[in-house]
Amino acid sequence: MRLLFLAVLRRHTGNAVTAERVRDHLEAAGHVCLLKDAFDLESSSEIAHLIKAENLEAALALHLYRGGRLLQGHGIPFGIIFGGTDLNEDVNQREKNEVMGKVLEEARFAVAFTESMKETAQTQWPHARGKIYVQSQGVVTVPNAAFNWNTFLHCSGIKQNADNLHIFLLVCGLRQVKDPLYLVDAFSEWHQEEPNVYMVIVGPEVDPVFTREVKAKVKGTAGVRLLGEMPQEDLHAALKNCFAVVNSSVSEGMSAAILEAMDLEVPVLARHIPGNAAVVKHEVTGLLFSDPQEFVQLAKRLVRDPALEKEIVANGREYVRRCHSWQAERDTYQNLVQNLEGSIRE
Repeated sequence: MRLLFLAVLRRHTGNAVTAERVRDHLEAAGHVCLLKDAFDLESSSEIAHLIKAENLEAALALHLYRGGRLLQGHGIPFGIIFGGTDLNEDVNQREKNEVMGKVLEEARFAVAFTESMKETAQTQWPHARGKIYVQSQGVVTVPNAAFNWNTFLHCSGIKQNADNLHIFLLVCGLRQVKDPLYLVDAFSEWHQEEPNVYMVIVGPEVDPVFTREVKAKVKGTAGVRLLGEMPQEDLHAALKNCFAVVNSSVSEGMSAAILEAMDLEVPVLARHIPGNAAVVKHEVTGLLFSDPQEFVQLAKRLVRDPALEKEIVANGREYVRRCHSWQAERDTYQNLVQNLEGSIRE
């Protein structure tokens, strides 16, 4: 089957990574999957032309508003994958909410990453209750065996002996929704008390204006460093070597960095928001904080309590193995798209 797959493909966003993974799943089942950036196709007529020119038989959209609204009314069956900001932010704007409700009426299925995302969608659009499935994101980590941790520290401007350091990694694209500056002042105060703790923010410059703000802030802040994007294998190796992974986002669908850290047996400290709380159970699979001061308290506790660290790491690894199977994710998407294929034959 020839499929159109619309997603927000800004590099290094969680949705872009998910889209690539889902495309791989569908192509492995023999489908031809044309992956397009929803931002490049702003009108319904462009979609209609693309469907005709490429002889497309069905479609999939990752993000109910940005992708889904473009698939309405073309006479081909389609499914939806919720992105995160569609349910966390767009849902609060009346016009967008109405558009998304109409998209769900026409969609054959919708996929939520978590039970809480499914509940949010069902509360907003009760008519879609029977067509929403839950499929957690699948996780695969591939750390580069040749990665040099000391070189990484040197590039971060950290000159101390690696053995005595506690490095906290915050992995995110530099954009406001990820809120990378949320912990900076509190962490810097802690670093001045204990000079062997550092926070390194790692990620691409997604929003140029906000990136300048982040660079200016970090430049004058003790104990906090900023690094640009890294190849995936190197990033996984850096995660494996750090003391803990941090997430301070305002909104998340499901954070890949958190799941990857768990898979690599690294403790996670995450901001207490619905997307994070869906995967991090406090004091079981990670630690959740509600403000910068609480983050520092929990981080200090983790440094001083190796038994807690060991327990969290073991639980996190088991959770990912049990609930974020790459193969289960593959099976789900292949089965759902097979149903689209069935509806074409009918």
